[in-house]
Amino acid sequence: MGVDYYNILKVNRNASEDDLRKSYRRLAMTWHPDKNPNNKREAEAKFKQISEAYDVLSDPQKRQIYDLYGEEVLKSGQFPPPPSASHGGASASHHRNRHHHHNGNPNPNFSSFRFNPRDAEDIYAELFGDGGGSNPGGRAPSRGRSYRDGYFRTSNGVGGEGVAPQVQKKGPPVENNLPCSLEDLYKGAKKKMKISRTVADDTGRVRTVEEILTIDIKPGWKKGTKITFPEKGNQGPGVIPSDLIFVVDEKPHPLYKRDGNDLVIDQDITLLEALTGKNIELTSLDGRSITIPLNDIVKPGDEVIVPNQGMPISKEPNKKGNLRVKINVKYPPRLTEEQKADLRRVLGGS
Repeated sequence: MGVDYYNILKVNRNASEDDLRKSYRRLAMTWHPDKNPNNKREAEAKFKQISEAYDVLSDPQKRQIYDLYGEEVLKSGQFPPPPSASHGGASASHHRNRHHHHNGNPNPNFSSFRFNPRDAEDIYAELFGDGGGSNPGGRAPSRGRSYRDGYFRTSNGVGGEGVAPQVQKKGPPVENNLPCSLEDLYKGAKKKMKISRTVADDTGRVRTVEEILTIDIKPGWKKGTKITFPEKGNQGPGVIPSDLIFVVDEKPHPLYKRDGNDLVIDQDITLLEALTGKNIELTSLDGRSITIPLNDIVKPGDEVIVPNQGMPISKEPNKKGNLRVKINVKYPPRLTEEQKADLRRVLGGS
């Protein structure tokens, strides 16, 4: 049976020229390649199919041949022999609803008919360009300015019958906070976010859809890192969906603080430990045990630096910042006279 041009344009078989124009404009706006950067190949194919359907159905002779014989005969130009006189007289409009019905009365000019498809860009320019179809059947005055050159925007910039909007508007990006634990940012994580958004179909009907997005948190990502999901925001009729952006936020950790690529932790030790030494035992953000020996005398406020035990550096795999241990020396609240004498003897050398 070949291609059903009426179905492609979503019109019924006795559609008027005005019906065809309106349906073509709506579908061409939806499937314009500039509006579909993520599936451009499919959009271009659909756009050409819509244009071909409009080209055939808006041309009275092409439409009559198509209604009588179908798409293959229209394109091949090989028409069946004229029907006998006894079957004549039935008008083409009588058979408009039946493909391949050969009892019509073909136009005598069919014998010289050659199918010359019009260029999809020309049709688009004619219906959306200056004057919006005031030059029917002919070349658009601005030949050569196609959707590939941004012809999707009209030069007069006025919307209305036969004229496209000046620019296909895109909603402003929508930002959402993405709270991450320090462990997530240390080890990396996959987060699944359930979103609800509005989308408009090609008839302008708006509905709400739910979707689950997977966000791949990379080890070492910092607060403020943005993850963009193009065109996953809300969409209204005739508007390109806005981008959805997640912004990494860092949840406070009970022990560690982050300073760039370094991890900082406070550690209390006694005065005795500061003088005589101690092994500090810590648990890393990925669950490993870290032992830090204090062999030298430690003064209050000292910082012990452990290389390569800080946060991963996202742009330099296998490399980490430093772990910085800030020492806080806890002094005894009081000493007896005997303890004082002992300390004088040991520390004072007398």
